[in-house]
Amino acid sequence: MSRFFSEKYSALTPYTPGEQPRDQRYIKLNTNESPFPPSPLAQQKARAEAEKLELYSDPTCAALTTQAAAVLGVAEDEIIFSNGSDEVLNFAFMAFCDESHPAIFPDITYGFYKVFAALNGIPFRQIPLKEDFTVDIQDYVNQNKTIFLANPNAPTGLCLSLGQIETIVKSNPNSIVVIDEAYIDFGGETAIPLTKQYDNLLVVQTFSKSRSMAGARLGFAVGNRALIRDLNTIKYSVNPYNVNRMTMAAGVGALEDTDYFRSNCQKIIQNRDWTTAELRKLGFTVLDSLTNFVFAKSEAVPGKQLYERLKAKGILVRHFDTPRLTDYVRITIGDEAQMAAFIRATKEILEESL
Repeated sequence: MSRFFSEKYSALTPYTPGEQPRDQRYIKLNTNESPFPPSPLAQQKARAEAEKLELYSDPTCAALTTQAAAVLGVAEDEIIFSNGSDEVLNFAFMAFCDESHPAIFPDITYGFYKVFAALNGIPFRQIPLKEDFTVDIQDYVNQNKTIFLANPNAPTGLCLSLGQIETIVKSNPNSIVVIDEAYIDFGGETAIPLTKQYDNLLVVQTFSKSRSMAGARLGFAVGNRALIRDLNTIKYSVNPYNVNRMTMAAGVGALEDTDYFRSNCQKIIQNRDWTTAELRKLGFTVLDSLTNFVFAKSEAVPGKQLYERLKAKGILVRHFDTPRLTDYVRITIGDEAQMAAFIRATKEILEESL
């Protein structure tokens, strides 16, 4: 860092994105992207907006908000859009956490929570997952702190029930509970309906996974209108034009094209179930995922070695080199051909290890 870098950030450890190597063409199963392109309608609407890029985008995201509110069954003032869900998560840390309202979240979860807390100078505590990688909801009951939970969780893929989420929210009436539902469309049950009952619940989602728009950067949060006003105060103090014209239009198209969305989600679920079954036949331990990835380990090949040997065969998966996770790899679910290639390569590696 330079000699001008602020001392308040000197100890900051930034988030590490999944690798994007360009030395060869890989089957990318490492960053939980969709294997399918965006909806044709989303692409069409984005192209039309490309002709108007000399104009600022609508800071209220009016057309997108109207469409999303209708799809989600919420009022238009109960939703806010952002530049990826990461942005609105950061807004939530800024708006709802401070010295008097520290943050808590699992020790194994989305890595950005720890970064956002450190970036904003917010005290935080990480609560260990149970030995089976599940969240013990009693750890979050009556905490009176700002709670951040990814549901389903990453990188485990495990999901809390709606009843368990409600128990946590109900027991913390004077604290905000943020439920990060980046992967909810692959088998979990969204907590959005609970925002009608509880004014302390904020639900965050993204278009990156199930709606094939990771490169467009579009996320949103749903909650009580007062919470959304709070988040808009932060947004309009940071970047009012945070969602660009093309992304906004693509988002409208993606929401309108429900058949395409549902079909792609179903294909990914089917490919996930097939991949899980095939890995278990090979002796892998695979957690019961409700996401577009699986978390797996083999007794025959250490996690880091499996990652490296798959990479040598042109297939990228994600390995986390931390004590409790080092035996595992996280495998994004691709299309049928990609998953078949992954299983073939994995079989070859196991045979080579005998």
